[in-house]
Amino acid sequence: MSKPFLYRRRSSISFGLIQFRRTSMFEESENLVLFQVRHKSGGGGGGGWRPKKKVYHRVDELDKAIDLKKKPALILQLKSIIQAQKHGSLLLRDLEKHVGFVHKWNLMAAIEKYPSIFFVGGGNREPPFVTLTEKAKNIATEEGEATESMEPILVKNLRKLLMMSVDCRVPLEKVEFIQPAMGLPQDFKTTLIPKYPEIFSLKVINGKVNLVLENWDSSLAVTAREDRLLREGVLEPIEDRGKKVRITKDGNFLGRNAFKVSFPPGFRPNASYLEEFEKWQKMEFPSPYLNARRFDAADPKARKRVVAVLHELISLTMEKRVTCAQLDAFHSEYLLPSRLILCLIKHQGIFYITNKGARGTVFLKEAYAGSNLIEKCPLMLFHDRFVALCGRREANPIS
Repeated sequence: MSKPFLYRRRSSISFGLIQFRRTSMFEESENLVLFQVRHKSGGGGGGGWRPKKKVYHRVDELDKAIDLKKKPALILQLKSIIQAQKHGSLLLRDLEKHVGFVHKWNLMAAIEKYPSIFFVGGGNREPPFVTLTEKAKNIATEEGEATESMEPILVKNLRKLLMMSVDCRVPLEKVEFIQPAMGLPQDFKTTLIPKYPEIFSLKVINGKVNLVLENWDSSLAVTAREDRLLREGVLEPIEDRGKKVRITKDGNFLGRNAFKVSFPPGFRPNASYLEEFEKWQKMEFPSPYLNARRFDAADPKARKRVVAVLHELISLTMEKRVTCAQLDAFHSEYLLPSRLILCLIKHQGIFYITNKGARGTVFLKEAYAGSNLIEKCPLMLFHDRFVALCGRREANPIS
């Protein structure tokens, strides 16, 4: 099924990155990228616009995380296609019907490369087919348990997604667009939504089907950032009046309004930068679960709230990363700034944007240790266990 026109267009984030490259405004070196952002000239000598370079440092380990996902994605896609067949096997000649002519050859290469997962049979008068090996079938039986464990997580995350929106509703096509990232089943609108009529409903509003929240739960209006601070026992430090707080070079400090940051390699903040950044870290801001219409977009506290909204939205995904187009799709529901890319670039200690791979991706940096996701949901743990059959080292969650 073709995607709605809204999503066939390039997102403003990824389109902006591509345009930078095409116009030589995007200069690359081994470890950093230079963005040119145009600023209004403040002088009196003719006015106009002047370019100002913004340095954006690469994080090679997060770029590598994109590449590490390619092989598992092929294996899991082929597994799903085989399992969807009536007898649990797929004729090789039918593979093109499912994935197209070009991608068929990628899957054929995976079948040949991973005999520990895929078994090819047939020959003579019987057409060649592919099925899962016995060992792969045994591990595949664990998927049902993982899927069952995911349901309460998915329901909670879907509620939080709606609670952050200004009207507690999101067009269904946008939920479907972010569905793979959140780990929702493909048929969630016919299986998961009707199962919880006291929480969700589907209503036609302004000619579009919307997923509507029917029941607000204040206990869920706690962000992933706040939950982490609570688990770590972090409290706002009591400071003596007149005593200057020590400025940390990594930008982190213990406080209920602070974000966990990780400056990229090569980024060397000076003392004045850290002083300003510490003020920002200490500044109070409204919860992402309060209605965005209540706040002036120009207020510094409201701008910090936008960072919290982006942080929370990415936290609701399985891999703590989203494509630029998926993030861009929620502009109107969350009243995100029009120049969203500048917000992400400014807070490169919290987020990381990469054009590695087919689509631009935004990472939540604190969720990763190197190239590995730190905390994994039951479905991702099952995926790791299944893919480990090919000889890939099983990735366990890092405590």
